[in-house]
Amino acid sequence: MSKRPLSVTLVSLLLAAAGAVGFVYHLKELNVQHLFQNDFVWIEFVRLLAIVSGVYMLRGHNWARWLAMVWIGFHVVISAFHSWTEVAAHCVVLAIFAYVLFRPVAREYFRAGQPKANI
Repeated sequence: MSKRPLSVTLVSLLLAAAGAVGFVYHLKELNVQHLFQNDFVWIEFVRLLAIVSGVYMLRGHNWARWLAMVWIGFHVVISAFHSWTEVAAHCVVLAIFAYVLFRPVAREYFRAGQPKANI
């Protein structure tokens, strides 16, 4: 397995930390009697996806980098319902994720754990 690039490590840790902090932050909204009324479950699910993606990118799983891209892409779409500054900020983060996770060195890292086809 090839060595994990520092940039992938940083993005993975940032993603996992953002998911964990957001998960704990939104726990205050927990209302067991009306669990689905204020989108609590969906917000926490999205936070868990960030944690899962970050952890599994650290372990070199290729699907996790795609999950990270879907996760930040989802945030770009959701931020369109807020302000243009949020959209711009999320687009910048999306561009950074794409650059870091799809550079040749990152592709090599994520490919290293994949079984090779016998040709």
